[in-house]
Amino acid sequence: QVQLVESGGGLVQAGGSLRLSCAASGRIISINTMGWFRQPPGKQRELVAIITRGGSTNYADSVKERFTISRDNAKNTVYLQMNSLKPEDTAVYYCNGVVVVDFGSAMDYWGKGTLVTVSS
Repeated sequence: QVQLVESGGGLVQAGGSLRLSCAASGRIISINTMGWFRQPPGKQRELVAIITRGGSTNYADSVKERFTISRDNAKNTVYLQMNSLKPEDTAVYYCNGVVVVDFGSAMDYWGKGTLVTVSS
């Protein structure tokens, strides 16, 4: 059993910053790609940023130069530093991880989400 638990969401004014964290626990041998997705009100879930175990990153165009994804492999934790927040960043943010739970077996896990609200 693997759990991903997000933290750090909340209410912030436009132009402000928040830092999200996501810690994975349970039967984990290693974690491959980790990422952050978000679902704005009334819209579909979308990719925000992903990071490989080696540290390569990819970002949605809408967050480039404002958000930074990072990870601590020793702690099985991924972070999302969000700066210059805009009202359109308001969403439930979900953590995702491709977790190696047994040799030769990797599974996709999701956190339950954390709400980020940006007021104008």
